[in-house]
Amino acid sequence: MRKSTAGPKTLMKQLRELMAQDLAPQVRLNRIVQKIARNMVAEVCSLYILRSDGMLELFATHGLNPAAVHRARLRLGQGLVGTIAATARPLNLIDAQNHPAFAYLPETREEMYSSFLGLPVLRSGRTLGVVVLQNRNQRTYSDDDIEIMETVSMVLAETIAAGDMPQAISAKPDSDGRRPFSLQGTALNGGVGLGHVVLHKPHIVVTRLVAENSADELQKLNAALEKLRQSIDAMLERSDVALDGEHREVLEAYRMFAHDRGWVRRLEEAVKNGLTAEAAVEKVQSDTRTRMLQITDPYLRERLSDLDDLANRLLAGLMGRQREAVTTDLPENTILVADAMGAAELLDYPRQKIRGLVLEDGATTSHVTIVARALGIPVIGQAKGVTSLSVNGDAIVIDGDEGRVHLRPLASVEHAYAEKARFQAQRQKAYDDLRQRPAVTRDNVPITMLINAGLLVDLPQLEKSGAEGIGLFRTELQFMIASTFPRAEKQEQLYRAVYQEIGDKTVTFRTLDIGGDKMLPYFRPKGKEENPAMGWRAIRLTLDRPALMRTQLRAMLKAAEGRTLRLMIPMVSDISEIHQTRTLIEREKAYLTRFGHALPSRIKLGAMIEVPALLFQLDELMQAVDFISVGSNDLFQFLMAVDRGNSALTNRFEQLSPTFLRALRDIARAGERHDTPVTLCGEMAGMPLCAMVLIGLGFRRISMSPAAIGPVKAMLLSLDAGKLSAFLNSALDKPCTGHSLHRQLLEFAQDNAISL
Repeated sequence: MRKSTAGPKTLMKQLRELMAQDLAPQVRLNRIVQKIARNMVAEVCSLYILRSDGMLELFATHGLNPAAVHRARLRLGQGLVGTIAATARPLNLIDAQNHPAFAYLPETREEMYSSFLGLPVLRSGRTLGVVVLQNRNQRTYSDDDIEIMETVSMVLAETIAAGDMPQAISAKPDSDGRRPFSLQGTALNGGVGLGHVVLHKPHIVVTRLVAENSADELQKLNAALEKLRQSIDAMLERSDVALDGEHREVLEAYRMFAHDRGWVRRLEEAVKNGLTAEAAVEKVQSDTRTRMLQITDPYLRERLSDLDDLANRLLAGLMGRQREAVTTDLPENTILVADAMGAAELLDYPRQKIRGLVLEDGATTSHVTIVARALGIPVIGQAKGVTSLSVNGDAIVIDGDEGRVHLRPLASVEHAYAEKARFQAQRQKAYDDLRQRPAVTRDNVPITMLINAGLLVDLPQLEKSGAEGIGLFRTELQFMIASTFPRAEKQEQLYRAVYQEIGDKTVTFRTLDIGGDKMLPYFRPKGKEENPAMGWRAIRLTLDRPALMRTQLRAMLKAAEGRTLRLMIPMVSDISEIHQTRTLIEREKAYLTRFGHALPSRIKLGAMIEVPALLFQLDELMQAVDFISVGSNDLFQFLMAVDRGNSALTNRFEQLSPTFLRALRDIARAGERHDTPVTLCGEMAGMPLCAMVLIGLGFRRISMSPAAIGPVKAMLLSLDAGKLSAFLNSALDKPCTGHSLHRQLLEFAQDNAISL
């Protein structure tokens, strides 16, 4: 087996000399692939570049037919080269032509070559092209060969990104940066945002790739690492950070990563292979991002933004940049655009200037989305390519209701969305004017309107919305945005802060509801679950981990001293789970009393109805608890066997079906029979038409997002609850003739001038 004739440092030195010469771009590329082929003892070295139309074009070759350059093309995913580009993973083959993905291009005359090594050319985790080595004889390229080629691909990536090649405009989509461009993402939080792009962590261009002296570069790298660690230590010592648990926990994770020997070793190896310190950081960051984007494990994916941020901080230090300056001098109408972002990083920006957030990654349950939703910021996720298409200062419009992004929009598009934003603002002003009005229907039925919350940033919305309290405080959000389990003291601080903020209003704390789609990045589930929504989650998990439950209960009991503590248990499927929870509460009360801690003046224990089994235990349930809350999202999902996250079943997720409404009516009537307060805190409560139905079914307490309070209050002020109740009962008592009452209810609202 033939080996390469040069080590990485020798090859990189030769490439550096080539890059310094005054050559035409095509000539430079031709000589680069020639140098690579000779040093790697390969009969062929070819470079394919990914165009904006998804085609991979042969830009340079040594060994294949020269006439195929700029003529030979493959679709993304087509052939070996297309597969490498689509997966961002290398292929090392002894007999390439027998690989199932092999696609023959006659113009290249490559049929004579057997062995094949292809690697993606990556920049900031994005595939720009593919570099290929080929030989006639069967040959397995070694790990050392792959390591050398990964280093070489750094030079190729920067050459491609520079765009100074013939026809290079095809490799840089919208490279003029001025054309309007629209793309579809996923709506993560509603609202319209108009403004200008501010790239979060804008890419720092590394211009010096090849090291002249590796020893000097290692010294420079180690010095920058030490400064990075010192800066993180200094941030942890700041008094404002010490008071903010969410920031502190993230920074503590950064400190752990900054000392990680595996990460440092990979950086040092890249420098020893001939890269500069800054190029080594970019290579390791790009390699790590590419690998982790292929992973579905939520623990590892949540670490990606932390590792990205750490690498960017180190890169900024090596390049003499001040990353902190990114949050200063922002435009008044900033739309943040990012690959990904940590929750604490969003909180670093001045809220009053942020009009929206667009992410290439991001999901409904991601930490930054949770925080943005609490702040009332429109969010769009899964907007693939948005960072590479955007330039700081670009005009941008985002529609958080539809998941649509308009970069450099036409004047007509901008005008249309400006009108939509003005209309929404006018409606919000009308809702604000209702804030002080009692929530009473036209026939004098009082309705208790509450908000859902989960973070301290949610709490100012309680006063602004005019709600009477917090019907659901999701305690798991504190756990979800932390990097490690929040200690008992941190939990107690949060609960005390909630009580202090709400004054004499009420709050209902839901005990830890994790599992299913709400996995903590630092908590491993019990193996793989086929149906996580129905698996080891919520009360099932915390009763199996009593130390976790007891720590949270103790923190709540201490924080609620002298006040009423309202505790709600999620995912109850059997009355015995309520009794087990009461036993744990009594145990913690006894512990705190023994050590002289003050206790709440009263403890009220409630349960969530999310599991259909409870529908057959309603009378027992109402007697076992002090109050009930209905989680309509999960209850509907389980009752109707409809996965609400499955887009193919969207038209079946109809909460106004007679079957589901009858179940809700049974719950409301059971609460009335036993004089047990019943609240509904699912998404239904925040939609005016659905909230209208809930009132007609007998619900007198509803909890929703703060933004929904105004529209729902406007609806109920125009509603005759008695008349609606008679209409609904009549419709539900008849045999089912359809899967939804949506049309009949809309007609009722229109006929009775109900504001929707």
